[in-house]
Amino acid sequence: MLQADNLTLEYGPRPPGPVRAEPVEARTERPGLHGVSLEIRKGSLFGILGPNGSGKTTLLRILAGILMPASGRVLVDGVDLRRLSRRAVARRMAVVPQETHLAFDYSVLEIALMGRYPHLGDFSLEGPRDVQIAREALAATGTLDLARRSFSTLSGGEKQRVIIASALAQAADLMLLDEPTASLDLGYQIEIASLVRQLNRERGVTMVIATHDLNFAAGVCTELALLCKGRVVASGAAESVLTREAIGALYGIEADVGRHPVTGRLVVVPIRKAS
Repeated sequence: MLQADNLTLEYGPRPPGPVRAEPVEARTERPGLHGVSLEIRKGSLFGILGPNGSGKTTLLRILAGILMPASGRVLVDGVDLRRLSRRAVARRMAVVPQETHLAFDYSVLEIALMGRYPHLGDFSLEGPRDVQIAREALAATGTLDLARRSFSTLSGGEKQRVIIASALAQAADLMLLDEPTASLDLGYQIEIASLVRQLNRERGVTMVIATHDLNFAAGVCTELALLCKGRVVASGAAESVLTREAIGALYGIEADVGRHPVTGRLVVVPIRKAS
């Protein structure tokens, strides 16, 4: 359904002076992405896991068509993303950013209705059907009772669920989430994890989640790509990818990986910083 094909994008200025040929192992790569290729199957819960600065957000923004790679391409059902209009992309993909900053004080229902914009004609206003879809999206995320509230008065967890409702109202079959549990307390993290699993299971929404949270990724995602310094170092089923060795190489820590005796989900227990 969604494919990244040899994506490259570098940040920062090149070193001064003429470009000289160097052995590959001697080159110093700039921050960004370097030859990233992924295949995300329809209906999957796919996690992009890596430490801060590994390129997760950059990759997510390229997958969404917000950033253009220097080379490589993104394919949606075999079609190059660059061949699709912004409206066509928005009908297929919804993006949930790490933080949402609004210029005006919108109500929760107005935020949910923003998800309907890709389906409206030029200069068209939302109709009763759009309001119904927005309210259904709020109900699906447990935020319908907040519909009249000002978005700015909500807690962090409530805001995140409302933004997910807006993405759901977009009626896209693919949702990209950037650090959905960042800055949330444990209770809200559990809520978001449960909501993501529910939307995937009940509505068939394909989820792509960029996160540095090992246990969120382990407990939610069925497939993972491990990203380190802009390169995919491992990709596949979560249980086969999320190993002690891989975690040690990625984060520089010793950790135990196993199944929780109650939930049966994959759990990562950090033990100590690797010596």
